[in-house]
Amino acid sequence: MRAVIQRVSSASVEVDGKIVGSCGKGYLILLGVAEGDIEADADLLCKKIAALRIFRDENEKMNLSIRDVDGEALVISQFTLYANYRHGNRPDFLASAKPDEANRLYEYFKTILSREVRRVECGIFGADMKVSLINDGPVTICMDSEVLKKKK
Repeated sequence: MRAVIQRVSSASVEVDGKIVGSCGKGYLILLGVAEGDIEADADLLCKKIAALRIFRDENEKMNLSIRDVDGEALVISQFTLYANYRHGNRPDFLASAKPDEANRLYEYFKTILSREVRRVECGIFGADMKVSLINDGPVTICMDSEVLKKKK
């Protein structure tokens, strides 16, 4: 499972001209689910994301977590995080989980993250979405559950 975490002042997602999810200060999280991912991958990412200290403290050091700043999150499904671009110019997405399983784990991820973060909103799985954000910093972190597993 992969996540691109962007520290934002605000973010929103629009489907068919209507805002379906938004957040204030916190994270915009683009989430990709790979073939073979399981709930434990979501658990690892959520735990790390909630504890990630990338908000500024009173000394302007990145020392505070999203929980410390009472932040919010907007989670967007993003199967293209598993693009294979090695051959040719048209990427394939064969490493991405099939839609039913990806949606199930996406929903699971949001549920787990909601236990850690005050407010979690989301886009619509599989929809054509327009995402807007004000990246704060900018700060962008790419995270992969496979890398977190190797840490142990």
